[in-house]
Amino acid sequence: MTTKTTGITAQMVAELRNKTGAGMMDCKKALEESGGDMAKAEELLRVKYAARADKRADRPAGQGVIEIYLHFNGKVATMVELNSETDFVANTPEFRQLAKDIALHVASARPIAVRTEDVPAEVVERERRVYRAQVAEEKKPDAVKEKIVEGKLKKFYQENVLLEQPFVKDDKQTVGDLVKALSGKTGEKVEVRRFARFELGGN
Repeated sequence: MTTKTTGITAQMVAELRNKTGAGMMDCKKALEESGGDMAKAEELLRVKYAARADKRADRPAGQGVIEIYLHFNGKVATMVELNSETDFVANTPEFRQLAKDIALHVASARPIAVRTEDVPAEVVERERRVYRAQVAEEKKPDAVKEKIVEGKLKKFYQENVLLEQPFVKDDKQTVGDLVKALSGKTGEKVEVRRFARFELGGN
């Protein structure tokens, strides 16, 4: 990878930090590695923080906050539990803002589970049956049909699973990307433990 250190200004570093919330040194390095390309620098930081977060996946995260969101019409409310390893991280503005953003997202996007593995097996099988019926009449090999079914199932997860859904405020990244980014920045495991969504007159 070509590293270009010239032309990286303090203003560029500050702009990238405002966009990502990353540390000054991380922003500077990302801009140098990307040759000053802001979009590429953002992507580098996202990959870097995701890798850091994956390394912490098995750590216990017993601290955190419960955030409540009430829609302006008073007819939709959500609760989200966002966990961290320490109170120190849980009390940072970035952590609390993420909890608020996820609570807002749940109100808008109506997820049915936090993770793909949390989706009930009977729901997954029901979707598979529907997709198999849809491709049954297509004149394609069974292996190809099965790939189409799995592709449809992946789309189902992206539409219905919280961490797989595109974030309502920025559909270029998922809710899972946001969680991993904060974990990478804080140096702690950050995870959504659970959520609840209430709608007036709903089930």
